[in-house]
Amino acid sequence: MDFLIIGLGSMGKRRVRCFNALGVTTVAGFDQREDRRLESQEKYGIQTFSDIRRAMREFQPAALIISVPPDAHHVYMKMAVEKGVHFFVEASVVDTDMDFIKDLVKVKNIIAAPSATLLFHPAIRKIFEIIQSNELGVISNVLFHCGQYLPDWHTYEAVSEYYVSNPLTGGAREIVPFELTWLTHHFGFPKRVCGFNRKTIEIKGAEKIDDTYNFLFDYKQFLATITIDVVSRFFTRRLVINGDQKQLIWDWNEKQIRIYHPGNNQWQDIPYEMLPAEAGYNANIGENMYIDEIKSFIDAIEGKGTFMNTLENDHKVLKLLYSIERSDKNSSYLEFES
Repeated sequence: MDFLIIGLGSMGKRRVRCFNALGVTTVAGFDQREDRRLESQEKYGIQTFSDIRRAMREFQPAALIISVPPDAHHVYMKMAVEKGVHFFVEASVVDTDMDFIKDLVKVKNIIAAPSATLLFHPAIRKIFEIIQSNELGVISNVLFHCGQYLPDWHTYEAVSEYYVSNPLTGGAREIVPFELTWLTHHFGFPKRVCGFNRKTIEIKGAEKIDDTYNFLFDYKQFLATITIDVVSRFFTRRLVINGDQKQLIWDWNEKQIRIYHPGNNQWQDIPYEMLPAEAGYNANIGENMYIDEIKSFIDAIEGKGTFMNTLENDHKVLKLLYSIERSDKNSSYLEFES
């Protein structure tokens, strides 16, 4: 199977590494920037193209890996479905032409795999098992915070030079669906939404984007309070689940899940392992969840399994983001139809 990676920026190169780790060598790349093509050729020894039509014609890929900025995803998703080619697409924040693409995917009977990276994180997988086992009892509330500092994302280029500075694809806005993909998988979709999104501090190059999202989900049976920002100077991902039997705490900086057992007043520590992070990335961003994600995509193509996310679900997550933003704009709670 031949895979063509569309876009050889940070995520595109990461996907090349994923294929290398899996022993897949039939990989080529497309990017209009010569520096990115040369870097990928030198680092990974892959064939690259500057013209997408030529790449599709000469390389004839069986699948595309779409790793361009989110506001260009629809261009290459439509290209894939129109040619009957399987595709994997990075986490999105824009639903341009999504209904058309979803309908065409069904007609073409191809694998369409929207990224769900964190569902492949060993801690998040284990947390799902714990929730499903009802070990925590009846859940009362969930608290989650994901915070990072936007200039730390790409230390080799200014914030203003890539898509995170665009209000449509801004850093914090993009991370909301990235996190909601796993949160809604674990807890389902809420019945009501109340949200706020703001620009709270000055970040050079990010003058036009909201840097903080804070929202409340009403599940009727329990509540969830979620904050996502790109202003935290220390990269934080922290979850608390309060059940009537036990409490679960996960701080990804501790490399373990903790469960409080009130019967004996003891904490149970559940460790997990992550592969080392690529140089230049936060130590907690291990490569294994990205590798496992691509392996799942390949397995789905080969009929060995089902990918953990769908375009329908991905679109629903984006609609949830838009409901959060409408709630803030209208200063109201909104019913969410899942």
